Amino acid sequence: MAKTSRSEKRPKKAARTKKGKMKRSKQKTGLPIKILTVIVGFLCLVMLAGVGLFFFYVSDAPKLTEKALEAPASSKFFDNSDTEFEDLGAEKRETANADEIPQELDDAIVSIEDRRFFDHNGIDPIRIVGSAIHNLTNDTVQGGSTLTQQLIKLSYFSTDSSDQTLRRKAQEAWLALKLEQQKSKQDILTYYINKVYMANGVYGMKTAAETYYGRPLNELTIAEIALLAGMPQAPSAYDPYQHADAAKKRRNTVLYTMLENNKITQAEYDEASAADVQAGLQPLSTDNEERRISDNYMKEVIAEVERKTGKDVYTDGLEIYTNLDMDAQKQLYDIVNTDMYVQYPDEELQVAATLMDVNTGKVTAQIGGRNIASDVFLGNNLAVSTNRDFGSTVKPITDYGPAIEYDQLSTGTYIQDAPYNYPGTKTPVMNWDNSYYGNITLRQALYDSRNVPAVKLFDQVGADQVSEFLGKLGIKYEDIQLSNAISSNTQTLDNPEYGVSSEKMAAAYSAFANGGTYYEPQYVSRIVYPDGTEETFQSEGEKAMESYTAYMITDILKDVITQGTGTNARIPSLIQAGKTGTSNYTADELAQITTNYGSVSPDVTFTGYTTNYAMSVWTGYNEKLTPITSQSNMIAMDVYRELMEYVSASVPNVDWDFPDDVVRVGNELYVKGATDVPYQQTPSYSYNNGYNNYNNNNGYTVPSATTPDDAEEETTPSAAPDVTTPSAPATEPQQPSDNTPLPDPGTTTPGAGTGGDGGNTGQNQGGATLTPPATQ
Repeated sequence: MAKTSRSEKRPKKAARTKKGKMKRSKQKTGLPIKILTVIVGFLCLVMLAGVGLFFFYVSDAPKLTEKALEAPASSKFFDNSDTEFEDLGAEKRETANADEIPQELDDAIVSIEDRRFFDHNGIDPIRIVGSAIHNLTNDTVQGGSTLTQQLIKLSYFSTDSSDQTLRRKAQEAWLALKLEQQKSKQDILTYYINKVYMANGVYGMKTAAETYYGRPLNELTIAEIALLAGMPQAPSAYDPYQHADAAKKRRNTVLYTMLENNKITQAEYDEASAADVQAGLQPLSTDNEERRISDNYMKEVIAEVERKTGKDVYTDGLEIYTNLDMDAQKQLYDIVNTDMYVQYPDEELQVAATLMDVNTGKVTAQIGGRNIASDVFLGNNLAVSTNRDFGSTVKPITDYGPAIEYDQLSTGTYIQDAPYNYPGTKTPVMNWDNSYYGNITLRQALYDSRNVPAVKLFDQVGADQVSEFLGKLGIKYEDIQLSNAISSNTQTLDNPEYGVSSEKMAAAYSAFANGGTYYEPQYVSRIVYPDGTEETFQSEGEKAMESYTAYMITDILKDVITQGTGTNARIPSLIQAGKTGTSNYTADELAQITTNYGSVSPDVTFTGYTTNYAMSVWTGYNEKLTPITSQSNMIAMDVYRELMEYVSASVPNVDWDFPDDVVRVGNELYVKGATDVPYQQTPSYSYNNGYNNYNNNNGYTVPSATTPDDAEEETTPSAAPDVTTPSAPATEPQQPSDNTPLPDPGTTTPGAGTGGDGGNTGQNQGGATLTPPATQ
């Protein structure tokens, strides 16, 4: 048999090689197919799981009802006796029929909210994808909900972003699909037009047209229709009464989308976009007198609900139980708005006041303005405003409280009330009377409200510790200055984060009243949600100071009312403490003021308390250069006295418990264990007929001690603020024999001081321009 040549064998090798390559090629193509199969299978499982999860979520979705679609989910408000006093949304709503709605309104709403409204079946995948891409590529957030979904959300769910869970989104989409099957597009538009909130307590666009313009929907101009169509996205922000610029911008956006959708002509767009957004607006009015009584309080309730829960009281159908004592609120309203209790010099003088339970932080009554117009709803609340000066009422919390808390100074510690400059400056600290008392105790320095000792104490304690003490009382300054020792002026105008207000002062003084615990002001006690669940709220108290600090400050502030600057606030037999405050004008401001009265101030305040309540009152004019004069400088105390007497009649009238960490020697109090406690100790004195520790001769009963050396005058501040602690004072400077209340010293800001809290000393006769004190 012939041998096979090598050349004959080669083709067979090639064939084997080709077959191997084919085999390997099949192996390579098989791997991607397997991977793809796995991926497709996984996606199918995910899809099935998603479908299953979707149907699980919608299994307990609410049922579509005519009632839910038609009625706004208004919220009810109850006072502290569980009596309903307000129902937001129930009174300002009229329903429009489909034939009352002009085509232009339908066009405007669809153009701005849902361009493919007439093409989708309740959900819009194109809109969802477009919104997702927008949100990934932009800083702003764009929603993917259709008009139908928005109606479902308004009818059944919270509008707060924190509630937009997968379950809620699934139920929202499911109900939107079902609604589209049951109702026509015009029905859905009509429901939406009647459902939406339109600001100022108004629901529905028909009600808005009649409330804002005094005309029905079909008589509105295109510009007016566009404004209404754009408001539901953010009703309060686009309120044309309060935010005209934002409202105009939103209106013109609606007009532009109508132009893009060929719903209006270019000429109509030009005319409508140029129109004054406030043209034709009617004055707002309210026929609910009860609402006016509690308007300011309601505003704070609404803000607290939103802050703590994220819920919208206008749409979420809540039952809100507040801490409002309606009897006290009505009494406060009458005190401030009638002449039955207090005589006011004119209609323009403003009053803001807050009443608080000192043991819980519950705000039981509050008023934020006087003679507020009837067309104002949820108006400016001066009781929480921080853009006015509370003067010397800050001294206990800014100077004396920290000095006792950190340095354990006694009420008998001596301090020199003598000429003194703000440290590091040539600016003198002025007392109200341009005089000095020499060496006096901290007790007298506070109840006579001397400015020099207050600034010295602030400087001794230091800004850091002062800020720490204030922070525990809910008060802070953007950049605290030495001038804040006698003033609440802050560099940031009316920023609620900084400075003080009637609300903040009531809360801070409550800590003195209850022995040292700070409670955040609280307006809401309980909320019941539409599903029947409820949430309770309670201010958790935090220790703000030692009990000795609270008691010693309180003991001095009793003297403010019995013999110091606050005698006008005295209520027979009531055990109470308090502090006056008066701010001053700068020299430039004084030059602009003419009056027949020699004493003028922009702000006069009083904050007082018992073992039950704390109350802080501010008085002044909205126009700062309109001064409070001697004709009206007692009104803050008048308002305090009238309401505190009313609310105190139904609660126990008891004195503060004497704490274990305090020692009384004569009339003065010392921290137990401190190095300056004298050898002789006596029991605590009782509060006798509203007077603090007085004997029959109008003098203090004190142990004998060496009288301190006479004060040496100083013209520049020393390194230390000249505080000394003798065993006890031999004698106390006497008050005038008729116990006439002294004017309250006040604020002098470096570089702008005018001296004199409680009355500038420049003489003014016959309307001549006032001049500031000579020593500035």
